[in-house]
Amino acid sequence: METKRQKRIAKIIQMDLADILQGEVRKAGIKNLIITVTKVYVTPDLNLAKVYISIFPSEKAGELLNALKNNAKLIKHEVAQRVRHQLRKMPDLLFFRDDSLDYIEKIDEALNKGRSPID
Repeated sequence: METKRQKRIAKIIQMDLADILQGEVRKAGIKNLIITVTKVYVTPDLNLAKVYISIFPSEKAGELLNALKNNAKLIKHEVAQRVRHQLRKMPDLLFFRDDSLDYIEKIDEALNKGRSPID
């Protein structure tokens, strides 16, 4: 179970990280791409933050996730600059793909076709 402190730190990281990623997409001039930070979990020792990212369209998700993982140190530095007055130590960032929207879409598609979504 997450403590109140873990939740508060996760929320701070989530908001700043989302702002940074969306700003970079705008700067690069990439259109038709939505990056959303859906959830951040911080470990109890505050050394690691698991960041779940939703990317639309999902065809570009693999390459963007690899780019985020390769640039994790730079992204961590950028977030640390924003939260330097709120956190003593910035946790390391691990990026994961949040595919819950794809899962929901498959269930919805199965229900509309009359098939069982459990299959």
